[in-house]
Amino acid sequence: MNLNQITLPVNNMEQAVEFYLTLGFTQIVDTPHYARFMCPQGDATFSLSLEQTSFQNSAVIYFEHEQLDQWVEQLKARGITFEHDAQDKGYLWREAVLRDPSDNKIKLYWAGENRLNPPWRVTKTKNHTDK
Repeated sequence: MNLNQITLPVNNMEQAVEFYLTLGFTQIVDTPHYARFMCPQGDATFSLSLEQTSFQNSAVIYFEHEQLDQWVEQLKARGITFEHDAQDKGYLWREAVLRDPSDNKIKLYWAGENRLNPPWRVTKTKNHTDK
């Protein structure tokens, strides 16, 4: 199994598309009500869906980049505003926080080996297919 994509709600498609293009993503679908992007590395995608009513999205989308600090500085030079610059966190990730024009929370981060193998990792031996 693999995660296909995440879809974020937006209230202004034009502003949202411009924002994600500024972050460096490649747009692969462009309609007035739906847009889809590829990440610069790997094959992950995410999409935007235009909402006609007000909404509050409490999900957080994470984008990983090994050169996090340089990426944050590049984005700031392009006019992107951050809630906070890259900081080391107690869970062994370094992350910066920003919001898109529709107020979706985004974390840009680098976790290295700790992303999949933190010191507190557990190993589950039973899943739904086990009898």
